Amino acid sequence: MAEDDVVFVGSKPVMNYVLAVVTQFNSGAKEVKVMARGRAISRAVDVAEVSRSRFLGDVHVKDIQISTETLNTDRGETNVSAIEITLSK
Repeated sequence: MAEDDVVFVGSKPVMNYVLAVVTQFNSGAKEVKVMARGRAISRAVDVAEVSRSRFLGDVHVKDIQISTETLNTDRGETNVSAIEITLSK
C-alpha cells in the first residue's frame, strides 16, 4: 500500500474527502485508509459510508483500528482519540 492511498480527514466538508477516496480508487488503488483524530472521527466515518454507499458499490470496510495518541500542546500533554478505516475493493 502506497503512502498516497491515505486520506487524512480534518475540518473540510465531507464531500471533499469523499472525492479524494473515489479518486484514489479510480486511479487504481486496491485499498484506501481514511484516518482522523479527535472531533474529525465522526466525519471520517461519514466519508467511509458515503464513499461506500453512494459512489463505490464494490468497496467494503476491510478493517477499523482505534487508538489514543498523546499530543504535546501549549497546555501540556493531551490524549486524543484516533481512527483508521481501511476501505478495500
